[in-house]
Amino acid sequence: MTRNKDLYKNFKSQDEFSDRLVFFLIHLAFFFKVYKKDENTKVLQDIYDFIFRQLELSIREIGYGDQSINKKMKNYLNLFHSLVDKIHYWNDLEVNKKTEIFDTFIENSSNNQFLTEYFNNYYNILKNNTLNSYLKSVVKA
Repeated sequence: MTRNKDLYKNFKSQDEFSDRLVFFLIHLAFFFKVYKKDENTKVLQDIYDFIFRQLELSIREIGYGDQSINKKMKNYLNLFHSLVDKIHYWNDLEVNKKTEIFDTFIENSSNNQFLTEYFNNYYNILKNNTLNSYLKSVVKA
């Protein structure tokens, strides 16, 4: 879903790795918000560990050194946890508050109204599907 070209329309600067990563982390935060239940705890922890391990490997492939990787990973983890915190009460927020969240986390975008609508729809899609529907044929039972 982070490859949706509409997400990157009206960017003030060039689309970069960090921009795409922010969108990925926003999608992931919504995913965790919807499926965070006691019965999903182990699966979600495995997903979380896998994703951030792969993110670290991707940063290494780009060519950053160990110190830079640690700093970037800390920043990305803090960003993710901040996103999770901000969208925790997504349903209770007014539209302008939702848009402010994107103003905070996506510096290069001028289409935050579209993003608010997009993530409202994404949230509803997640709510109407089960976690297992996303994991089918991905995780061995």
